[in-house]
Amino acid sequence: MIGVYLKALRAPFLMGSLVTVTVAAAYAFSKGSFSPALFGLTLLGVGSLHLGANLLNDYYDARGSDPINLRLTPFSGGSRVIQEGKLSAMTVLLLGAAFLAVGIGSGICLVILERPWVLIFGGLGLFAGWVYSASPFQYMSKGLGELVIFFAFGPLITLGAYYVMTDSVNWSAFVLGFPQGFLVAAIIWINEFPDYEADRKAGKRTLVVRLGLRSSCYGYCVIVLCAFVSTILLVGAVGMPYLIMVSFASLPLALKATKILWKQYRSHERLVPAQAMTIQTVIANGLLLSLGFVLSRYIG
Repeated sequence: MIGVYLKALRAPFLMGSLVTVTVAAAYAFSKGSFSPALFGLTLLGVGSLHLGANLLNDYYDARGSDPINLRLTPFSGGSRVIQEGKLSAMTVLLLGAAFLAVGIGSGICLVILERPWVLIFGGLGLFAGWVYSASPFQYMSKGLGELVIFFAFGPLITLGAYYVMTDSVNWSAFVLGFPQGFLVAAIIWINEFPDYEADRKAGKRTLVVRLGLRSSCYGYCVIVLCAFVSTILLVGAVGMPYLIMVSFASLPLALKATKILWKQYRSHERLVPAQAMTIQTVIANGLLLSLGFVLSRYIG
């Protein structure tokens, strides 16, 4: 039964938010501010909100495209626990509410620890998770899902996590989230390829549905390119340490995923390696960014 709940949580995607928290914490560390306790509470809060949003997404998609989606992959098409009868829709909804409650509780702890602005950052994250999937908003169905994901999993997390670590808010912490924000949006984008037919039939007007499969290949390339260009701008325009350029070591993964996408964008089965590599790019890029910040404290 534990396996069923883990499947419902779609835990592998959790790295998309936790790695972004790590990037912000590493940036704070490079400036001499880091607390393991605050870092742990931030990971708990952000991770819980992320899992709650995953479950809400499953609950609302169970009323939309998931029941008619036949092009399933390990990374798209939802967790399927509702469709397979392993958990009821209400159980998934209540489980999602429980994780959101844990996230809110973590935020309250941070407020008690004299980080009052967490209420704003956490509230925005909670709102983003809600409007992405839930009625009447359902931005995922209106071509706005990628924008919400970019903001929620990129700049919002880095700004909030940096604030928790340093008790200060600045513009550089916000733009720091751009590389991860773009790459997490790329995960959503590429996962919409296998879902294309089901989303179109269910009236779920994602950007991939609106643009069509072939044109959306260009969209994926642009999103990934923006992630790496924004890293260059962080160094050249914002003045962040040049050592974060080590994150370009993750570029070959992104290029390989792009190559597979262009060849296999119509085959959901052959697209799976590209989906996996996009997730791997997010993790590798974030950890390498973090390494660059940590090294910069000692090397300069």
